Amino acid sequence: QVQLVESGGGLVRTGTSLLLSCAASGLSVSNSNVGWFRQAPGMDREFVATISWAGSRYADSVEGRFVISKDNIQNRVYLQMNGVNPEDTAVYYCAARDLTNLEVDAGRYQYWGRGTQVTVTS
Repeated sequence: QVQLVESGGGLVRTGTSLLLSCAASGLSVSNSNVGWFRQAPGMDREFVATISWAGSRYADSVEGRFVISKDNIQNRVYLQMNGVNPEDTAVYYCAARDLTNLEVDAGRYQYWGRGTQVTVTS
């Protein structure tokens, strides 16, 4: 059974940094495609970043500010969020799929965590 558990969310000020972590069990992040998505109140879930052995990819809105990485030994995927602003406020979800090509469509991910809340104050 695949489980993804996010952690690291919280309340932070504009311009600061936050590190989100996704702990995976039941699959190996070394040969999976793992992504981060976010959903703000009243908005659709949107792509943030994704990673596999093929590389990584970012949404335009976070390119240059956020960094996705993974630890194959710890079986975790991280999202380092730098220079956050109120528009980054959302519930952040970790998602995974068995294929390894980079995917930005949330509908193509098989497994989802429950999310972690990130709130950025001005």
